[in-house]
Amino acid sequence: MKQLLLIRHAKAEKDTSVKDIDRPLKYIGIQDAAFMAERLKDKGYIPQMIVTSPALRTKTTAEIFADHFLLPDPGINKKIYEASQQALLHVINQLPGQNDFVALVGHNPGIAQILYYLTGEAREVHTSTVALIEFETDDWASVSRDTGKLVYYSWPKG
Repeated sequence: MKQLLLIRHAKAEKDTSVKDIDRPLKYIGIQDAAFMAERLKDKGYIPQMIVTSPALRTKTTAEIFADHFLLPDPGINKKIYEASQQALLHVINQLPGQNDFVALVGHNPGIAQILYYLTGEAREVHTSTVALIEFETDDWASVSRDTGKLVYYSWPKG
């Protein structure tokens, strides 16, 4: 069985004086990411690795989760930034086979779209939302439409 933890980055500054990829997290975003990481840790949902978009807000979110889970630095995948549903599916299908539980930190609308595509569950994906999906397969390449089951879904206010 494979498990995928989708994480939407925490709340970021909307400052238009910097490029979108360089927007930092707000203070509340840092707090929310730490809160959600602890919530997952308390439930025993700790991935083996984290992969993230290269955007500052996703990297920072991923680093906060990695620190709370005592994991190595997150891997960066440029394809996650501004990714479509199909681009995210390609990233997921290419995840390392030796890892059965991976977290992917990304952006909307892609995270909401891939959640629906994989599970058939349409959900609002707020900042700092986490969604744990289980797949009855031992091969990431087999993950596709409606092959996943949403087993946990939460955000800081929900």
